[in-house]
Amino acid sequence: MAVKNRLHRSELAVPGSNPRMLEKAPQAGADIVFLDLEDAVAPDDKEQARINVITALQQYDWSRCSVSVRINGLDTHFCYRDIVDVVEQAGDTLDTLLIPKVNGPEDIYFVATLLEQIEQAKGLEPINLHILIETAAGMDNVREIARACPERLEAMVFGVADYAASVQARTTNIGGANPHYSILTDPLADGHRERHWGDQWHYAIARMVVACRANGLRPIDGPFGDFSDPEGYTAAARRAAALGCEGKWAIHPSQITLANEVFTPSEDEVDKARRILEAMEEAAREGKGAVSLDGRLIDAASIKMAENLIAKIDQINARRP
Repeated sequence: MAVKNRLHRSELAVPGSNPRMLEKAPQAGADIVFLDLEDAVAPDDKEQARINVITALQQYDWSRCSVSVRINGLDTHFCYRDIVDVVEQAGDTLDTLLIPKVNGPEDIYFVATLLEQIEQAKGLEPINLHILIETAAGMDNVREIARACPERLEAMVFGVADYAASVQARTTNIGGANPHYSILTDPLADGHRERHWGDQWHYAIARMVVACRANGLRPIDGPFGDFSDPEGYTAAARRAAALGCEGKWAIHPSQITLANEVFTPSEDEVDKARRILEAMEEAAREGKGAVSLDGRLIDAASIKMAENLIAKIDQINARRP
């Protein structure tokens, strides 16, 4: 089974316990909506949330986005019923299941095996898997996890909040900058010192991105908790994009447009990519071995990046009404 080539610029989190938000989610403008049965739902509300999610999958039109369900963790007794009930009753609507707190390949194999049995019993098309790397064990095993179940595994998300708790990081917010993660310059003659902030999550995200790209998966950045700070969200999204991520979670509808803008190539980028490919084609027609543009040599990596960017913008344009 080939993994579907879907857009992941924005992934909207929707609590399964909130019917009003479930109703609005299909038209929110996100590339992917995931209906959450895990962290966003209190223990006493789990069973009703599952019913709400099944009803939403059955009744609403999800044709304008991809749709996923985040199941409860494999270490809870809610997990197996999430998979069985949701997939048996609404699996024909699902694009992926989102597995939280994946610690090793065996977690993926468990869900994949159960999915395969349900799909065979119900005559369903295969459903892909979308996983969260949000524990120290998961990050330690991220390469092995990325290689598990290649016929079904599609994307990885960096779950910054649970990851911070797992590694006992001292942080004050979800996904934002930390003033304590900084260094001081040496004193100047007057004793003044500059403070330079760093990115506390750079290593973790970069490591996940490498594991994903080496195995054909899509790396996605997780939540930014302060939805009243669009500038902070945009900065975090741009950092993730610079590292190789191709999308970011939105925990509030206002963050969807921000994510879509950051992860959509700009007009200047598209124009340059097209010029690179045109220069390559012209050089090929003229039998030239080297390709140059604007006085700079274009190498194979530049050409590949240009091809990827054009493929992405074509996919985005196809989604636009």
